[in-house]
Amino acid sequence: MKTGAMALAGAAAVTRVDAQAPAAAAPAPTGPFTLGALPYAPAALEPHIDAQTMTIHHDRHHKAYVDNLNKALVGAPELQKKTIEELIGGITFLPAEIQKAVQNNGGGHWNHTLFWGLMAAPGAGVGGEGEGTALGAAIVKAFGSFAKFKEKFSDAAMKRFGSGWAWLVVQEDGGLAVVSTGNQDNPLMQGVVPNADRGKPVLALDVWEHAYYLKYQNKRADYVAAWFNVVNWTAANALYEAAVAPPVKKGGK
Repeated sequence: MKTGAMALAGAAAVTRVDAQAPAAAAPAPTGPFTLGALPYAPAALEPHIDAQTMTIHHDRHHKAYVDNLNKALVGAPELQKKTIEELIGGITFLPAEIQKAVQNNGGGHWNHTLFWGLMAAPGAGVGGEGEGTALGAAIVKAFGSFAKFKEKFSDAAMKRFGSGWAWLVVQEDGGLAVVSTGNQDNPLMQGVVPNADRGKPVLALDVWEHAYYLKYQNKRADYVAAWFNVVNWTAANALYEAAVAPPVKKGGK
């Protein structure tokens, strides 16, 4: 009887432990958007941006934006066929119940994908002043000197209260402008971002604290200055040349 009682007690204990155990994490929602790999090793940007920050920023923060964007699009198969640019460029035309989710998470996915590609390990075409590129020449023409551009861009990054981004964009008239947006908004978002701040981004700097706090703590200015050492001018110049290229006419004529 004692053995039987002990067995029952043991079974009851297991039942209680099982009942108290946390449920397994739900799998990430599947959908049309996926998290791409970093285009370099997490430590490639050292000492300017540290490997731990890059790993957490990409593997956790960016992944969360992708997962939540896919979750927002569940039950909307027609929207799942759209590109990320189509979604974030037409937020005000989306169903009201998912507009904010797409704005925040679609913006987060697009912004970060661009951000990773606009940085690279120090070397040829990285850091400096974009020497020998069409974009470098356009910056000097638009702002008077690279130093003046750097000052204006850094100022936009520093004066963004709370979380957000600083951008260099090509506007509709082909000119360059420095703008800043809050949270995960970006200059492609028609009806969300003021028309004066809209354009095609060619440089992007994330000034959310998770982008720099592990290394720089509250010294955002130091992070902004360090970021210029890892700017991938080759990639930025390719975006600039695409933005100012004449539109291809239909029919090839």
